[in-house]
Amino acid sequence: WDNADFSRGVGTTFYQEFPTLNTAKPPFVRDVEAKVRRYLRSSYSAAWTLKITWEKAPAYAARIDTRRTNTYQAVLTTDGFRSYVLMLYQEGGMQWDYTRLAATNVLIGYT
Repeated sequence: WDNADFSRGVGTTFYQEFPTLNTAKPPFVRDVEAKVRRYLRSSYSAAWTLKITWEKAPAYAARIDTRRTNTYQAVLTTDGFRSYVLMLYQEGGMQWDYTRLAATNVLIGYT
């Protein structure tokens, strides 16, 4: 995880909220529930989910290179008692030139 830089007008951030308490669940929320159940081997029924997408995000500082971008998502979900986050990355992995980033110990994901 590193800083994205949208100051050059490259890339976009989107979000979509899915309040699903007492409503029909769209396919996206059902997919999130299935992932949580599969990864954690427990029952889970989402009451609220938020999907945030960073599309074609250039690395900080964008003045260096706006051609190599990443698309990734964070999905936050809760049943009102337990909360989870799914971190999803574009197929093909990291596109930023990590040799030009300020941090030298680059990982994709979290620790």
